[in-house]
Amino acid sequence: MTPYEVAKSVHVTCAALSIGGFVARFQLALRGSALLRRPWIRVAPHVNDSILLAAAIVMLALARIDPLHVNWLQAKIAALFVYILFAMLAMREGRGRGVRICAFAAALLSFGFIVSVALTRNALAPISALTR
Repeated sequence: MTPYEVAKSVHVTCAALSIGGFVARFQLALRGSALLRRPWIRVAPHVNDSILLAAAIVMLALARIDPLHVNWLQAKIAALFVYILFAMLAMREGRGRGVRICAFAAALLSFGFIVSVALTRNALAPISALTR
């Protein structure tokens, strides 16, 4: 495997762990589980997401890509911020259950958009698929 392929494998694996962990933590949050207060459950997502980001940076460096000049990467980065916003709303205590569930669904849609753009390298692919 080339260094780029290794970085991509790490990135994809961490992305899968990230969304899987988010879904699991959201289920625990809806149940009010005390497990969410365990240190490793609070720290692990940050460690994983840091590795995810580092792998993305390594891929960009190895491919010599400036993400500010590639439309599909700009869309992916913008959608990442949207995902983070909705994920925070979904996990935040003090919000109504309905608001949290809607934010969770929006976070999942944002994640789906990110994956779709990454796979097609086309910022409009998810939108054009809806109009078919």
